[in-house]
Amino acid sequence: MLVREITNFSSYWRSTTFSSTVEPTIYLLAFGFGFGALVSQVAGYDYVDFVGTGTVATAVLFASVFPSMFGTFVKYSFQHTYDAILAAPVDTEEIVTGEALWISIRAGTYGCVPLLVAICFGLDPRIDMLLVPAIAFVSGFGWAAFGIMIAGLLKSIDNFNYVTSTVITPTFLTAGTFFPLSELPEWAQVLGNFNPLYHTVELVRHAAFGWEPAADLLHLGALVLFGLVLWRLAIRALQRKLIT
Repeated sequence: MLVREITNFSSYWRSTTFSSTVEPTIYLLAFGFGFGALVSQVAGYDYVDFVGTGTVATAVLFASVFPSMFGTFVKYSFQHTYDAILAAPVDTEEIVTGEALWISIRAGTYGCVPLLVAICFGLDPRIDMLLVPAIAFVSGFGWAAFGIMIAGLLKSIDNFNYVTSTVITPTFLTAGTFFPLSELPEWAQVLGNFNPLYHTVELVRHAAFGWEPAADLLHLGALVLFGLVLWRLAIRALQRKLIT
């Protein structure tokens, strides 16, 4: 499955790469230099650096959840790609795992683009930033599995709008990307701790500004748990859709 996705990607990589990297970069430039003109520092960091590191998580989210949702739905509902694959000695678990791994590899790559842009605009590079692709990969795997699960549960592609409005948009707006969670009400801060994207933001920021070992182990554990749980749920959801 993974080799198939890599081979197939060569036919459409330009459009996918453009959409997955430009939008988060626009967020970085708009918020970093727009609000940055009004707010010089946030939480002790230059605002451009604060947004630049946080936007990595937004890039990972966009590069994983949307391709997995729409791509999975199209493949089983319109193209019947998975029906053909299941005729070979491949099961649903391998399909989901291959799809999620490939999408998370792409997300790990695309997620670095806002960080590179931030470095161009003054963010000091650190050797620890080399771990950012790995952080993005772990986070992207969970979001890819989430997208596959949603595609397996919903009956119409139009219903994805509900997920975008009620889950994805609130998730990246309350992840600490553009402002610290400490500025939100206490109940919102508590909910933010259950946001996988928040843990991604924190790990990327600590890679850029300095680690907090105890907290970072918790952040990493939360992302791994998120990925494992959603992976199993995605397998179950897609299996019910494909195996009748």
